[in-house]
Amino acid sequence: MNPAKSASKLIAAITDYLEQDDILPVPQLRKLGMIYSSYRFIVSLFFMLMVYITVRTDGSLSLPSFLQQTVLSFYVLLSLILLGLFYTVGKHIRRQLAFGLALDVIILSLLLYTAGAPDLQLTMLYMVVVAASFMLLHGSQALIITLLAIIFVIYQQFFYAIANSMSLANLGNALLMSASFLAVGGLSWSISQRLVQLEKVAVRHAKEVERLNSINQEVISQMVNGVIVIDNKQVVLANLAAYQLLSIPSRHDNKSKPVAAFEQQLGQQHLQLFNACLSVAAGLTRTFIYELPAVANSSIIGKLRVDIIPLKDESKLIILEDLRREQASAQQLKLASLGQLTASIAHEIRNPLAAISQASQLLIEDVIESEMDNDLSPFANNDINSQMTGNHELYKMIFSQTKRVNRIIEDVLKLSRQQTANQQTIILTDWMPVFLDNYFKGHDVFLHVLTQPTISFDIHQLEQVLINLINNGLRYSSYAHPHAFVEIEIYCADNDVIIDVLDGGTGVNADDLSALFNPFFTTEQSGTGLGLYLSQAFCEANQARLLYVPEHQKTCFRLIFPAVHNDIVSPTFI
Repeated sequence: MNPAKSASKLIAAITDYLEQDDILPVPQLRKLGMIYSSYRFIVSLFFMLMVYITVRTDGSLSLPSFLQQTVLSFYVLLSLILLGLFYTVGKHIRRQLAFGLALDVIILSLLLYTAGAPDLQLTMLYMVVVAASFMLLHGSQALIITLLAIIFVIYQQFFYAIANSMSLANLGNALLMSASFLAVGGLSWSISQRLVQLEKVAVRHAKEVERLNSINQEVISQMVNGVIVIDNKQVVLANLAAYQLLSIPSRHDNKSKPVAAFEQQLGQQHLQLFNACLSVAAGLTRTFIYELPAVANSSIIGKLRVDIIPLKDESKLIILEDLRREQASAQQLKLASLGQLTASIAHEIRNPLAAISQASQLLIEDVIESEMDNDLSPFANNDINSQMTGNHELYKMIFSQTKRVNRIIEDVLKLSRQQTANQQTIILTDWMPVFLDNYFKGHDVFLHVLTQPTISFDIHQLEQVLINLINNGLRYSSYAHPHAFVEIEIYCADNDVIIDVLDGGTGVNADDLSALFNPFFTTEQSGTGLGLYLSQAFCEANQARLLYVPEHQKTCFRLIFPAVHNDIVSPTFI
């Protein structure tokens, strides 16, 4: 077999194997390239200074040769240019590295030739170039640079031996040095591959950590409970629910330090809560109820359950839970229990009630027929007529009361028919005009829309709540004014949507406020006392609130909904 072909096949196999390797990513190459470029520039300056220093210390007046000055000047200039390119140009980093390493081999070879005799110090610098080649370049490129260095070193030793009639045994040193180049190259390549694998593992772990962190951030941001983390008496994390529950506006103009802005607002608006969280000793848990302060001009008062949980790094996890959800769940259980009760007794009550109603109607008809017969008879007894007239009034009273009892049963049955709230997204600016046109066309109900909010509520239950409130407003407004009217205002307060139902009535007496939403409480003789109770029950089942606002200038019943989406626009009036 031809030795040349065998060597070429061996080199080709090594090249193919090295082509399969991986190199460091561009950011790492850029950092290492800047370090090596700085090293090259320092070495070039050192060579330049050492040549002149050597000339002066020898006492010789001869300056370095023109070739030495040209090579060193060219090397310093190119080293400075390559160093500047790494700072200014971010593209073609691998080409810059390959060009610079090849330049190092050529310059070192020229310096070795100009030195005249073999220089072990210059020869050793080849190893740095070979090691850097296998760490910064592809395997094939590094192998080419290594072979180039081996050829230059062997040729220089061979040429110097022939020119000076020296023994060719000195070539053994060159061959040993060449073998050292290959050994250093292989070792550097092995180290570089380990670095590449470690870099891949680190990148993979970083991506996994980033992915888990993004998932955690998304989970925390979507939680209905507020989450706050305090470390070293400073807030380091707060999710969107914490902003909403504490009525702290999100600072879009302070994106660099949103947590700092939250901490500042927390200290200003909820200093009592902040101090209570800080006062809990490390490693201890605490649970308490925090009553939110009333928001100005809104009468929104709520309560939060605050759970303080210690973490391993001595930080504190604060979980804020809106008690309205518990109230809604309790209301759902109450509605379900009442629904079961009403379903079981409805037939038992309505059957005798229907019999009483029918009997009263028959008695009324008998009285009417008797009165007609007496009117036709010339011998009618006046005492009998007066007695029959009195009985007729009693029968009418019985019939009217049975109708009232039937209405009470129907109102109570509404609870059993709506045990579970089927919440839907409602855009109030689109839904409210249609609702008023369907149910209150011809009545003076004025709608003032100050915002364009979206709420989540059971449409059928919302209709019943608004129908009850508007009917009450029209009725009591007619008592105080000859022209009855109702106003509906829709606006937002922080993270809540507000619907105020206003009328010009005399309002609710202060003595009746405590029992206003109790079942069967009414100031109207013909009322059932279940309208406001059912309205409040439906609101609580949908995580909303129904309040009476006594400090308002008009009679005001206020509906408070958690906002789904809220965009403030200019006021419009319908």
